[in-house]
Formats: sequence, C-alpha cells, structure tokens
Amino acid sequence: MNGDNAIEVRGLRKSYGDREAVAGVDLHVARGEVFALLGPNGAGKTTTVEILEGHRERTAGEVSVLGYDPQRLERAFKERIGVVLQETGIEPYLSVRETLDMYRGYYPRPLTTDHVLQLVGLVEQAETRVIRLSGGQQRRLDVAIGLAGDPELVFLDEPTTGFDPAARRGAWEMVRGLQNLGKTIFLTTHYMEEAEYLADRVAIIRKGEIVAEGSPTTLVGADPTTTVRFRLPDDAKDVIAGIEGARVEEGLVAIETLAPTALLYELTRRAQDRGVELPELSVARPSLEDTYLKLVGADEPADEQPAAPSRRGRRGRR
Repeated sequence: MNGDNAIEVRGLRKSYGDREAVAGVDLHVARGEVFALLGPNGAGKTTTVEILEGHRERTAGEVSVLGYDPQRLERAFKERIGVVLQETGIEPYLSVRETLDMYRGYYPRPLTTDHVLQLVGLVEQAETRVIRLSGGQQRRLDVAIGLAGDPELVFLDEPTTGFDPAARRGAWEMVRGLQNLGKTIFLTTHYMEEAEYLADRVAIIRKGEIVAEGSPTTLVGADPTTTVRFRLPDDAKDVIAGIEGARVEEGLVAIETLAPTALLYELTRRAQDRGVELPELSVARPSLEDTYLKLVGADEPADEQPAAPSRRGRRGRR
C-alpha cells in the first residue's frame, strides 16, 4: 500500500447471502484531497463507505485507511477519523458548546471548542441549545462533532441535503476550509454540482463496480459531444427535418453532435430561410451530471444491505 494515500482499496467485495453488493472495487484517496463517491441508491456506495469506516466487515479484498485495517476497529484508527452521518441523534437540550465539550472528551488530542466553532461558523450560536438551531446550523454542528478529535480523514455523508442554495454554498466553503487545513475528505453526495465544485477526483459506482474514476474535468472531457437545444417553432417543424439525433420533448429540441459549428450553421440557415427565430437556443458541453447519467443509466433503486441495523446509525464513542 502507498503511504502517500489516505485510503487504498483493492478487490473489495461484500456479499449478503447470494447477492453481491460490492463486486471488486479498487480505489485510492490521496492524503489532503477531496474525493467523492457517486452512485444511485443500491449501487454499493453506502456499503463501501461503511466498510472504510469500520462499520461493516468485508467479504474479500484489501482495505487500508490511514495505514489501518478498519475491520479491526483499533482505538488509534478511530481516533484519527471523523464521521459525519447523514442523520444523527444529538441531545437537543445541550448547548452547542456543551455538545462539543462532551465529544471532545472522547479523544486524546482534540481541537479546542472555540477552534471548532470557528471552523464551522457557529461562534455566535455557541450558547444556543441544539433544539433551537436551524437545519443548516444543525448540519454544521454535525460537522463540528466530526472534527472534535482533530481527525486526519473526514467522511462526509450527504453534507448538504435539504439546504437552500445559499446554505449549500456556505457549506462548500467550509469543506474547502477543511481541505486547506490538510484534512482528507471522503464525500458522498447526490448533488453533481457539489461534487464538481468540491472534489479533486470522483469515482462513480454502479451495481457494485467502479465504472469511472478521475477528476470531474477529465470525466466530463472524455465525452466529446456538444448538445444544442432550442424550442421548435410551431410554424417551422421542418427546421429539424433529416437532422440525425434530433429529439423533441414538449416542444424542446435537443441534438447531440460532434460538429456543433456545422450543426448551428445548418439550423440557423434553415431558420433564416423560413423567417423564424429559434427561441431558447443554447449550446452546452456536457456537465458531470450528464456524464453520470450516461454511466449509471436508469438503474432502479434497490436495497443495498439487509434489514439488520447498522452500527453506522449510532452516535457515540468512535
């Protein structure tokens, strides 16, 4: 295993009975980078993350997290990671400061409470009871708890679910701040723009296998197509006659092409000959979301793990 990597995974497999939820995953996360694991529900994403955190045992494969095998749940390993769950249970009648003081007590070399409050932007709410925090502030407190022990590696599970756009942007800047402190961030999210903005590299998992991995720019750039879109005028339906790949849905035309200049010339020439405009005309390269949807297709959500409760849902001594 490479000492420059915070996480290394080779041939990871996890089976539940005769069903394989993770089917030979290989990935690595460099120290100090933000890495995003993306995939539809039931793709094996949660199972993979829980194995990395030490909450589930693998069936086969090699896993190294900060040089430890997470399956052994060594105290030194747990003291060096921070986990921010999608849903947590925090005592609602403690203040923010009291909550952090309690969790800091679990670690040998924690950050100071004031430092953590500053990192997550909760200085003004330090004496506020948890029950009185807004949804965004409660999520920041979740992150604060994950940072209390000054971890080297932080797992962030859907950190901005339910946030409004302004709150989401604020959370993104908070994550960037953590990276600037040298933290390694392992992120799971369903927001493609979040992964595109934050992640140095992403991996896309589908049916238990990694189907693409690389920087967002690399993954998007691997798709050479450009999409031209416009609203089709009612009196000029023949503008798209004979144009290969033209799709029309509720009056909106979308055409994927490898030659956007030639396509635009032909469309605008036809429109000008007919004396019509092409409303809502746009030309766009693929986004990470477009690439993601092409890779995962229309996979149906499925149960990724059995009904037995996971230790992942418990908030306590880590």
